[in-house]
Amino acid sequence: MTDLTDILISPFLPLVRKLDPERAHTLAIDALELGVSVPAVRPKDDPALAVRTLGMRFPNPIGIAAGFDKNGRVIRPLAQLGFGFVEAGTVTPRPQRGNSKPRLFRLDEDRAIINRMGFNNDGIDRFAVRLARLHRGKGFRAGVPVGANLGINKTGANPEKDYPDLIRRVKHYADYVVLNLSSPNTPGLRSLQGAERLTGLLSAISAAHEERPPLLIKLAPDLAEDEIGPIVEAAVAGGAQGLIVSNTTLARPATLRSRFASEAGGLSGRPLKDRSLTMLREVARLVNGRLALVGCGGIETGADVVARIRAGADLVQIYTSFVYEGPALVGRLKREVLTILREQGVETIADLKGADL
Repeated sequence: MTDLTDILISPFLPLVRKLDPERAHTLAIDALELGVSVPAVRPKDDPALAVRTLGMRFPNPIGIAAGFDKNGRVIRPLAQLGFGFVEAGTVTPRPQRGNSKPRLFRLDEDRAIINRMGFNNDGIDRFAVRLARLHRGKGFRAGVPVGANLGINKTGANPEKDYPDLIRRVKHYADYVVLNLSSPNTPGLRSLQGAERLTGLLSAISAAHEERPPLLIKLAPDLAEDEIGPIVEAAVAGGAQGLIVSNTTLARPATLRSRFASEAGGLSGRPLKDRSLTMLREVARLVNGRLALVGCGGIETGADVVARIRAGADLVQIYTSFVYEGPALVGRLKREVLTILREQGVETIADLKGADL
């Protein structure tokens, strides 16, 4: 079944893709903010897609990853498109322009994106105001869980102070928070993933906040195998509630065909699929049910969604495939997942969690 949003938006996607990628992204955010082709009523999800994790109910397991709505401008419109949750950010303490342009590249032949945006965003002050507006009344609320993805500025950063301060600014308005310690585009950021540094960071957060929303940590897919175990243990011991597996990669598979393949930055999309799935299985084995897991990277089909759940994920996130296919993708993924559940005689998507472990 095709909904009105699919009919209105899909014919324009080839035209949008002819634009500069960053310009196209800006236009997409502007259109969503204006309500262009956004349903007045959020589509109702089949109960078979519902997931309970992190102490809350998600109407379906498919979320939009951080990076699409960096400034929290279109949280409610994205929810109206049918996402099961929306993660906004990455937001930093102070506004910053990010890296010089061009900094965003579509690898069409590879169904991939390379970005070196550098946490360009409006800063936590404006971000927090937008989150607060979602709580003004029934007509403003997203209707699905909302996450705030937090990062540090390129210069003048003090992570042990900055992350607790960022959490303080959003904790009354976000349903969960994410420490982005794995973007490859902020110098030194990935060193915060190391078990020793992560322990100190989580300790600083615990000291600053007796109460806070569930906290997740977003991991890089480029971690060495022997690094993952200590990070998992540090996350559990430090009071984190979940992990997102994974961020973009610095690797460049030999199979890439695009002329942009050698551009610097983080690679996302189809070429990341196998690595992120393999890493998710390993993380799930080490976590052994102690943390919630979110699978991210190269998810394009309902079968991909189911594969992440079977590999141990509670939830999944998409980004690159949404850029390529637009809003029609959300409904298609949910329909394909439901078809798989029926074919396999499974009552709910949650029943498949960890089936392949």
